[in-house]
Amino acid sequence: MDEKALPPSSVPEKDVQVGTVTVTDQDEADIFLREHNFTNDDLEGFLADKARNKALVRKVDLILLPLLAGTYMLQYIDKTALAYSAVFDLLPSTNMSSDQYSWLASIFYFGYLVAEYPWLMLAQRTRMAKVVSGNIIAWGSILMITAACNNFGGIAACRLLLGIFEAPITNCFMMIVGMWYTRRDQPFRAGIFYSMNGFGAIIGGVLTYGIGQIKTIAVWRAIFLILGGITVAWGFIMLYFLPDDIITAKRFTLEEKALLVARGRLGRTGILSHQIKWNQIREALIDPQVWILFMFMLLNETINGGLSNFSKLIIKGLTDDSLQTVALGIPFGAFQLLWVLSGTFIASKVPNVRTIVMFMYLIPSLVGVIMLWKLSHETQKIAVLFGYYITGGYVCSLVLALQMPATNLGGYTKRATSVALVFLAYCAGNVIGPHAFLSKEAPIYQTGCKLIISCLAAQAVLAICLRLLLIRRNKQRDAAASNAPESEEEELADLTDFENPRFRYVL
Repeated sequence: MDEKALPPSSVPEKDVQVGTVTVTDQDEADIFLREHNFTNDDLEGFLADKARNKALVRKVDLILLPLLAGTYMLQYIDKTALAYSAVFDLLPSTNMSSDQYSWLASIFYFGYLVAEYPWLMLAQRTRMAKVVSGNIIAWGSILMITAACNNFGGIAACRLLLGIFEAPITNCFMMIVGMWYTRRDQPFRAGIFYSMNGFGAIIGGVLTYGIGQIKTIAVWRAIFLILGGITVAWGFIMLYFLPDDIITAKRFTLEEKALLVARGRLGRTGILSHQIKWNQIREALIDPQVWILFMFMLLNETINGGLSNFSKLIIKGLTDDSLQTVALGIPFGAFQLLWVLSGTFIASKVPNVRTIVMFMYLIPSLVGVIMLWKLSHETQKIAVLFGYYITGGYVCSLVLALQMPATNLGGYTKRATSVALVFLAYCAGNVIGPHAFLSKEAPIYQTGCKLIISCLAAQAVLAICLRLLLIRRNKQRDAAASNAPESEEEELADLTDFENPRFRYVL
């Protein structure tokens, strides 16, 4: 096919007028196909070419994944810079108490809560890559400014701004993965960039260990300055290389874009729409699947809020040396890489096991937390450390739950709204979690351990409920679809999963 679009008058009428679907109702990817005269026969030919599909996926991987992975690694390191700083001289240098430190962890997510939905809506209406890149540059700058603070108030203000500027990253990345990859490919790709939390724990530990040798300025100030400078530089790299969407991506030919659209249409979730549709927002708010994922995320991040901010202090209870504390935390990142990559790989390769993986990967966390709680921190230090290392299994469940709205819901606005709702729970959990870790209970934090065990048990129940709900919906649709002829409108419109009877949920 000639890559130059034919004039509109040359497009066959049947390819322009589709039932009652108007141009404003259509997914913008389908409008792109019509403007460039790609027919369904063309798309079927593209999809049948296995070599072309494989080469294109490899090209997308090489362009997108390093950018997403690098950003996520830096986001994790920057977010945990506070925990690394607390191991050194942050608290005495700023006259902060342990309770104030707990609030610093929560204040970050207050900013996240306020900003994440407005950022996501702005990203949908404008250029997603520019929103992401601008926020990376901004949060790196705030991190550097933190080094100039001298008290709780100044650092609290910086943490609030840091939460505001980091807010769109994960939401936008989940939408990007949902746009560029098929539903089968999505979990592992999301797992690749999210596993950079684990890699970030390794790199962050090594960097902090090196920074800890500095004698000229306070170590905690050096941590914020160096990490912030690296992030600002990375933001400009993202600004240049990250594409906004499939349609406007400069490094892909028209035929490659058409194939990406064809692959995306296989899941019937829609690909791209810059129009905010209020009926889809309403549908997201009444969908039980969304609220199950909301509660699952709230519980998951209550765990994360406690462990991520107090894990370094738990390790510090095993040794008096700050540098050794940092070094002992590095293996946790390697374990987290293992959990996330193995779980998302299984979810991508084996059909309909996502909710099962979400359930199973809670078990290592349960065992690890029990070890932290019940084993002696004086005589069984190695076992306690191992318990800490395996607590990260819940992160794989988190990744799959985060990906569910982008994978399992139709309609671009509904998906975006649902991702934002799930992230509201993400923020709320991270606000709640640190306050269960009471300073008087250090270094075991018994109350925190009890809360985590309760959250894990409730998550297991929710994973089962989600699977049963999706099985029931698919059975109902299978029964109803046998007598319903397929409409071309379902292919071209930006329909939600409720509106499209041909939509099927992944389990």
